[in-house]
This record gives sequence, structure tokens and C-alpha cells, in this order.
Amino acid sequence: MADGLIALGGNVGNVRATFAQAIPLICERSGGRLLARSSDYRTPPWGDEAQPAFINACIRIETALEPLDLLAALQAVERRFGRDRSRERRWGPRRLDLDLLAYDDRVIATPDLTLPHPHLFARAFVLVPLAEIAPDRLIAARTATEALKAVSTDGIERLPDAEAGLPP
Repeated sequence: MADGLIALGGNVGNVRATFAQAIPLICERSGGRLLARSSDYRTPPWGDEAQPAFINACIRIETALEPLDLLAALQAVERRFGRDRSRERRWGPRRLDLDLLAYDDRVIATPDLTLPHPHLFARAFVLVPLAEIAPDRLIAARTATEALKAVSTDGIERLPDAEAGLPP
């Protein structure tokens, strides 16, 4: 079984309810199990800043799928929640975005998948929840905790724990 780190994000609809529905689907489609789930964080938009704030989180799963198969499973979950990558604006609004951040200690560089995720260490909205669930996990010889020291966390707010589906 492999250890996968996945980032979740969205800013359309009730994102926290979407996460609550998507995480079990991720586990089902990956044939895996959830090992850890971060808190939810409200974060400023990144890239295209003229849009609502995002909600972000990270999960850690155990899976038997190979990395490209896990990526396909994540994209199937995104589609289930209405994502159509061919019609969306880069870094634009979305109901659900799933990014495979790391898969064990594998380094992969293909047209379809790069691991570790190429922007992992530049994005505080990923590093904050990742540091919560895997603070000392080495990814490309760095930890999320170390990487957080090099980025601004301005505007990132941990949301109170809530029952699934309730607005923050």
C-alpha cells in the first residue's frame, strides 16, 4: 500500500459539504482508506484573484493504486462534482479541485503527472493544511513545516470544526 497526500479546494457552493461527500468517494475509488484529514481553511484566491475566497484542506490516504491510476480516480471524483477541466478558466472558480501532492517518495515527470506536485512548496494554501496532518513527512527532502517558513500565510484562516454540510 502506498501513502498519498491530496489537496482539496473549492470556492463554489457549499465547499465543506462537497469535501464531506468527496472524501469517502476518493477512498472508494482509490480502494484505500483515509489516514488523516486536516481542518478546513479559508484562503485568498491564488492566480486569478478576482473571485471568492477558497476553502482548502488536505488528506492522507493509503492506496494500492499506482500514481496515474490514483490521479484518474481523483479526476473522476472531480467530474462527479461537475468539474470540466476543458471548459474552465485557469485558476478560476470551481466546486472541487483535487491535486495529488505526493505518492510515497516517488518522483514522476510525465505529461500527465508530476510528483511531487510542482507548485507544492510555493502555495501556503496547501502547506498550511498539509503541515497539520504531515508536519514531518519528507517530500523532496523538505517538510511542509520547513516550507511554510518561506511563504506568506496572510489571509489564511482556520475554520471552526463543523458538522458536514454546515456553512462555516
